Amino acid sequence: MKLNVRTTLRIGIVFFYISLFWQVYDSVVSKILDNVFLIGDTQRGIIMSLDNIVAIVLLPVFGMLSDKTKTKMGKRTPYIIIGTVLSAIFIVILGVATSSKNLTFFMTILIFLLVFMAFYRSPAVALMPDVTLKPLRTKGNLLINFMGGLGNLLALLLVAFLLKESSDYIPLFSTVSIVMLLSLGYFLLVVKEPNLLERRKEEELLFATDDNEVVSEDKPETAEEKTERLVSTMFLLVAVFMWFMAFNAMTTSFSLFAEEVWKIEGGKFTVPMIFSFIAAGLLVVPVLILGKKFHRKTMILIGIIEMIFAFFLMFLLGSNINGEVIDFSEKMFSNPYFYLVTFLVGLCYSGWALININSYPMVVEMSLNSTVGKYTGYYYTASMAAQIITPFLSGMLIEVFSMKILFLYGTVFSIISFFAMCRVLRGNAKPLKE
Repeated sequence: MKLNVRTTLRIGIVFFYISLFWQVYDSVVSKILDNVFLIGDTQRGIIMSLDNIVAIVLLPVFGMLSDKTKTKMGKRTPYIIIGTVLSAIFIVILGVATSSKNLTFFMTILIFLLVFMAFYRSPAVALMPDVTLKPLRTKGNLLINFMGGLGNLLALLLVAFLLKESSDYIPLFSTVSIVMLLSLGYFLLVVKEPNLLERRKEEELLFATDDNEVVSEDKPETAEEKTERLVSTMFLLVAVFMWFMAFNAMTTSFSLFAEEVWKIEGGKFTVPMIFSFIAAGLLVVPVLILGKKFHRKTMILIGIIEMIFAFFLMFLLGSNINGEVIDFSEKMFSNPYFYLVTFLVGLCYSGWALININSYPMVVEMSLNSTVGKYTGYYYTASMAAQIITPFLSGMLIEVFSMKILFLYGTVFSIISFFAMCRVLRGNAKPLKE
């Protein structure tokens, strides 16, 4: 039994440009609200949570709808096509709205854009477990997240080169739109969903034995097993909620933190993040090796510990450790603290990679064959609920105290997620019998 790496990477093309979009969105929209429309921290936090308010309502809906959809192109592909095309059009219009400096126009287009992105996110993510055997889903998710990491890296490069100190965001948003449409075209050329589903069914019959839980068909379970599964699902979703509370606060406000606390101007805040994505990408092989020895839960706990350590040390650095003010406004690369910050951001993202690679497969491991889209929706409901609350809550705390509290906030919620994750008893892939 072996994962088809080429096919999985091709499926990951959609996650590549979804990640590209959201990295640009998180990095740029907060700056637009702050610099173009002059909106305060609390109000900015509310607006930045709109994408998650839309998502928490629509992601489970479109996930369940795609479970029941039957077309010649498959059940996920039609959603991917419609959502991508509309999103690519409206992100360009968002750039026009930004240049017009008309807040009403900007907010109207933003809401439409968020609805279109929500339209295909759950179906796109559910496609990988649809066509992948159960024991191989963690490896599959690793490759999907690797493609997402490439999207994040490209987004940071685009922001670094195309974001200028002006209100003209059209070149950046137009480039994102073109990348999305070209990627969709390639996906449609090389990924035929119905054929992949048939291949998965053939492989299930080939590898199914009494010892190997490979087949995705629903099996009867005892009342005790059902209770344990539901309790584990609940604690896992709580953990998902908590670590998204921590991480999304950082991604939403990091550009402003870098500008206000460390005096990193323009798009230069992406420099440590670019290095961190490269470092996280280099983790692919070690994670594959460790994944054969440790359960998904163990890998997630290691990732959370990395985030706690990174967040707390960045809090100390942002609080002027040893009374020394860290200022990157001049000679950033000659400042030794720059390399420490880069290391900590990389450590945070590597921990996040371990969490993301293993958490979604744990959720769908608890689902039934007919409810993969629904459980994908549950996963995103928990994550989006956190992302609704955390921009507002962190923005309010930043306004009351100062921007320096950002990473202490992340530390606290990461610790809570660690204890919730300790209570999860199901969701680990069972080792294959030779």
